[in-house]
Amino acid sequence: MIILGLIFLVAGFLFGIPLLTTVGVIVLIIGAVLMVAGMSGRAVGGRRHYY
Repeated sequence: MIILGLIFLVAGFLFGIPLLTTVGVIVLIIGAVLMVAGMSGRAVGGRRHYY
């Protein structure tokens, strides 16, 4: 999700589409939260590790 968020963010800046930039930031934040939750040892979405 982090990589997908970065792709949306860069594409939004390159093409000048503010909605794509906003979606990229939101997906990037969700990916970071899931990564931190997975690294802390908590099960995320039924999985012990989130990759």
